[in-house]
Amino acid sequence: MTWHVAEEDLRAYVRGDLAPPLLWSADTHLTACAECRARLAEVSDPVVLTDGWERLDAELDAPRRGVFEGLLVRCGVADHSARLLAATPVLRRSWLLAVAFVLAMTVLMVRVADSPGLFLGLAPLLPLAGVALSYGPVLDPTYEMAVVAPMHGFRLLMLRTCAVLTAGLVLNGLATLALPGYGLRALAWLLPALALTATGLALTPRLGPVLAPALVGVAWTALLVIAQTTTAGTPAPFTAPGQAAAAVVAAAAGWLLVRLRDRFDATAAHAPFTGFTHGSAV
Repeated sequence: MTWHVAEEDLRAYVRGDLAPPLLWSADTHLTACAECRARLAEVSDPVVLTDGWERLDAELDAPRRGVFEGLLVRCGVADHSARLLAATPVLRRSWLLAVAFVLAMTVLMVRVADSPGLFLGLAPLLPLAGVALSYGPVLDPTYEMAVVAPMHGFRLLMLRTCAVLTAGLVLNGLATLALPGYGLRALAWLLPALALTATGLALTPRLGPVLAPALVGVAWTALLVIAQTTTAGTPAPFTAPGQAAAAVVAAAAGWLLVRLRDRFDATAAHAPFTGFTHGSAV
């Protein structure tokens, strides 16, 4: 080496005050000169240096954001909320592809049978199943992360429900577009889907995250069977009175869900969100 970085420049380098082009020359020189690197260590604050290494290690070890999580953050969603939403099990590619496949096969069968009854009966169950699979220690593999999240269980419930419903309704909507010959009848699944999902959520604090949606699904299936056997034309749930009844049930279940929102933070043996009381409200 024909020259070395002056001590005054090294101190300015440590403080971050060294300006170009001296900064560029110092950077290039320090990568090749062990003597100047040793002198730089002598004039550096060891505490600051240790903190810098720790920040670098934390940055390198931090998990990388996925596409969906990054999109949520760009849309203004908080980092922790985006992480919890991105970790929702039923928003993974495998679940979405499975639902898309089921809907495609259902649409194909409807076209062959020339009757939308099968699609209208199945479509409301998919959002209910998706919401049910997103909560509780039994079904949610990210439950431990959700327990320590800085938010109440009810807010997490609403966040994930909105995400799951958005994904499910979009897939159902795309399947509906494949049935243009049925007109507005092909949309008769929408209100029952909202009613079933809201009812399942409202019953969750009392019955748990598995039994509540299961009973709602069984009740819906039984209602369809009864309606199919007792009605010659369009089944009752998909007629105008049936749609009105579904809207009433959805509104009543939503009201009950809001009334019971504190139950999602209660500590009980059957509660799906046991442990959320350790989080603070956001």
